Amino acid sequence: MTRLTAWFSEGRSTGKHTLPFVVILLSVTILASAANLFLPADSAFYVSTYTITLLGKYLCYAMLALAVDIIWGYCGILSLGHGAFFALGGYAMGMYLMRQIGDRGVYGNPLLPDFMVFLDWKELPWFWLGMDQFWFAMLMAVLVPGLLAFVFGWLAFRSRVTGVYLSIMTQALTYALLLAFFRNEMGFGGNNGLTDFKEILGFSLQADSTRVALFLITAILLAVIFVVSQKILSSRLGKVVLAIRDSESRSRFIGYRTDRYKVWLFVYSAVIAGIAGALYVPQVGIINPGEFSPINSIEMVIWVAVGGRGTLIGAVIGALLVNYAKTRFTAIMPDAWLFALGAMFVLVTLYLPKGLMGLYGQLKAKRNSVMNKESQA
Repeated sequence: MTRLTAWFSEGRSTGKHTLPFVVILLSVTILASAANLFLPADSAFYVSTYTITLLGKYLCYAMLALAVDIIWGYCGILSLGHGAFFALGGYAMGMYLMRQIGDRGVYGNPLLPDFMVFLDWKELPWFWLGMDQFWFAMLMAVLVPGLLAFVFGWLAFRSRVTGVYLSIMTQALTYALLLAFFRNEMGFGGNNGLTDFKEILGFSLQADSTRVALFLITAILLAVIFVVSQKILSSRLGKVVLAIRDSESRSRFIGYRTDRYKVWLFVYSAVIAGIAGALYVPQVGIINPGEFSPINSIEMVIWVAVGGRGTLIGAVIGALLVNYAKTRFTAIMPDAWLFALGAMFVLVTLYLPKGLMGLYGQLKAKRNSVMNKESQA
């Protein structure tokens, strides 16, 4: 028992909480999945499929918050455009799922999705070719966001664009994509987006077992990305990134090509966001241009700020708590949620600049100080 307590106590410190987090995440996921599949619906411990889907969506958001924290909390780059990378990954998955519908669509066309038939398209656009293959669609889900992040980051960071100017540029990027994907001639479903999915890899998306499998896969990938990110940011590369965040000019002066580090980290963060988007779409059942909305990217920043930026685990906690509050609050007062979100951000900025993880650290330090005084007395 003493060893177990010491293990979890050690795990709470920065950089050493990876294993406890992974164990708790996977344990809760397995228990919730088992409660859905093996318990009767009238059991007090039964977890509904709706709840499983909701939890899976929360974990996708947690992965997205992790991506934002990596680039903002550790490198000091406030990106207001990560919603673009998330949506691009989601569209790649959505295109694959649309190709799986085949002749079961409303118009019964085995090749063209319903919206293309409605718009009187005669053939499948070139960028839809190959999207009927799962491996190719998943490759696009990481390659397209990563390539966009590389081009944008290479141009911006080599030009030494920083601060609020960079934030505005990232927001402009996602807004430009929002306007582009709204157009029917783009070939992505226009305002309605992609929906009415039937199956993934031959498994019905309406089946409880498929929903549970997607939930489990999301939790496992979140754990893997968390561990990999923790290793990267604890390495020598991570220390250089922190130095760039604290003083980029000094890092550049002693010989580091800071733009290369920033581009690499930006691409890595975008790839994580793309994976989160690809996992989000089959669980939610739709992807439309609204996911490019700049307000979505601003919400992601709020998740990280609430949890505590520069901690990884704080980003995950912030995403889970804020989205749970959103689910509850919008059910009670749907029109007031944005006001509540804005108030939350203001309060966190004024009174909890280091988020919940910072508050936890302060309380823990205060408790240790009191205990030390008592032991000395």
